[in-house]
Amino acid sequence: MKKYINTGSKDTRSGFGAGLTELGQKNENVVALCADLIGSLKMDDFKKNHPERFFQIGIAEANMIGIAAGLTIGGKIPFTGTFANFSTGRVYDQIRQSVAYSEKNVKICASHAGLTLGEDGATHQILEDLGLMKMLPGMTVINTCDYNQTKAATLAIADFEGPVYLRFGRPVVPNFTPENGEFKIGKAVMLTEGTDVTIVATGHLVWEALQAAEALEAKGISAEVINIHTIKPLDEEAILKSVGKTGCIVTAEEHNFLGGLGESVSRVLALHNPLPQEFVAVEDTFGESGTPAELMEKYGLNAEAIIAKAEKVIARK
Repeated sequence: MKKYINTGSKDTRSGFGAGLTELGQKNENVVALCADLIGSLKMDDFKKNHPERFFQIGIAEANMIGIAAGLTIGGKIPFTGTFANFSTGRVYDQIRQSVAYSEKNVKICASHAGLTLGEDGATHQILEDLGLMKMLPGMTVINTCDYNQTKAATLAIADFEGPVYLRFGRPVVPNFTPENGEFKIGKAVMLTEGTDVTIVATGHLVWEALQAAEALEAKGISAEVINIHTIKPLDEEAILKSVGKTGCIVTAEEHNFLGGLGESVSRVLALHNPLPQEFVAVEDTFGESGTPAELMEKYGLNAEAIIAKAEKVIARK
């Protein structure tokens, strides 16, 4: 089994900031808009280096989305930045009408998503954003796993024509994907090959899936781990090829099990190859205040939970 090494833990939002800084130097059409959270979104360098292309909108997220949509008409590529809850739930109508329906080339970049937002609590810990965004026609939805992948995704979406939702987070997490690796929108990444169970994971749960696979190997169970960084369009081919070999699947995500990656995978299985599936996700509840580690353990979003679900789904074959 291929082993992955944490080359140094970093927060994924800093990967976004690094990517945006590089884009500022490479592409004069890239502009950035922020809703009073420059430091939190790591947009400081872009603002410093390109003040004429940076717009501080203040706590007016709906206005930010409208301005971003308008900027695309002049050929600009706007990147909006705020917390995931404010990037989606607070401005859903504006995104639906002015971005998705209008097919505008806006990049909606969202930090502090999921339970790992931590101590700010349930009001800020959005666990419904992937579902909200993937249901919008024409919207591409990306959820990255570490610093390197977030930077690569930020660079890639600038070259992609169409609305994108890019989700990342605040906590420091293992950085294990290749530096300066190619990011292919809609293309899953095979991390380890296996024969007994498929584990598809997204975001912060990818590293946990790798840890689970190592523990399962010690038990004599061969797990195939796939990094699903693009929720929509989903790499159906990769999923079907894997489950055709293993005969069962576990999905793992920092999101409500309703509407997220797991349900997208269920649809693929129902249409093409119905097989046993187990979910590692938040079970239709809001979060609460706590450290990211405490919350991920309490809500069952870790390697131990993935191991238990893998053993359970294998028994269902």
